[in-house]
Amino acid sequence: MIRFSENYSLNKHNTFGIKVKAKYFFEFTEPDDLLLFFNSNKSLKNEKIWVLGGGSNVLFLNDFDGLIIHPNIPGIQIVKEDRQNIWVEAGAGEVWDEFVQYAVDCQLGGVENLSLIPGLVGAAPVQNIGAYGQEVGNVVVKVKGFDLDTMLKCEFSAVQCEFGYRNSILKSTFKNKFIITSVVFKLEKFPEYVLNYGQVAEKARAKGEINLSAIRAAIIEIRKLKLPDAKELGNAGSFFKNPEVDTEFAEQLKLQFENIPVYPVKNNRTKLAAGWLIEKAGWKGVREGNVGVYEKQALVLVNYGNATGQQTYDFSEKIKLSVFKKFGVELEREVNCV
Repeated sequence: MIRFSENYSLNKHNTFGIKVKAKYFFEFTEPDDLLLFFNSNKSLKNEKIWVLGGGSNVLFLNDFDGLIIHPNIPGIQIVKEDRQNIWVEAGAGEVWDEFVQYAVDCQLGGVENLSLIPGLVGAAPVQNIGAYGQEVGNVVVKVKGFDLDTMLKCEFSAVQCEFGYRNSILKSTFKNKFIITSVVFKLEKFPEYVLNYGQVAEKARAKGEINLSAIRAAIIEIRKLKLPDAKELGNAGSFFKNPEVDTEFAEQLKLQFENIPVYPVKNNRTKLAAGWLIEKAGWKGVREGNVGVYEKQALVLVNYGNATGQQTYDFSEKIKLSVFKKFGVELEREVNCV
């Protein structure tokens, strides 16, 4: 299926619920549709392009004066299997949480802790989504798609993706230059459960036997308690990344702020909890007009009804400045601002 529209409303294509439009919008459900579209509309290759998945990690500041490409390719299939693992290929348009449900139902481990993360499969490796001790980059084998410059099919291996904390080469060098059509995952038949994060173990044990289904149920319960439903309150999940600082600087912060959470990573680097920093800077539950910080989780910015993208961005700038003044820490947005 191909859908091409002009002056297209993006209200339903961004979970913030920002009322914006795109000059052009192209949606396709078969990989070869992309080639057919550009062969018939060569002039559109010169437009500013933005690749949009489920819109759960984007903040539109204004109407988009260019072409939005929305890969909505469905399908999940097993492509390979051995005694320990199963390789599963999923279309870019599959809903991420439905893919997680599929894996859990098949008793395949590796993504259960990523339950209830919004968005589509195609966006998962771009952002290298992660939660509760798992990152999708650890189970991605291959990312398939099209190079927009050459209009040739190509693919990235996990190594070539250069996965990092909420980052990949698909988000940096190849941002809006590579259209993902499907992702191949390597899932485990005999998984080692990741339970050493927050209340995961406690909540999972409360479900009875600890298994993939219990872990998924626990994660969903935890996330629903902490995060607002975007259908009821517009948001894009965690708005800021957890910052990494030099370990020496983190130790200095601990002397000033005794209860500051710190998480050693590597190479004398330490990760700080952005939500804690924002809360201690006094922003949790604060509202300015139609935009605010969620009362249950300081890492989440919400649209109370009619906030514009620019208002939301300006509000986030105030938070960044406040945190920097108090802690000397520069916050980085996890959300893409367009």
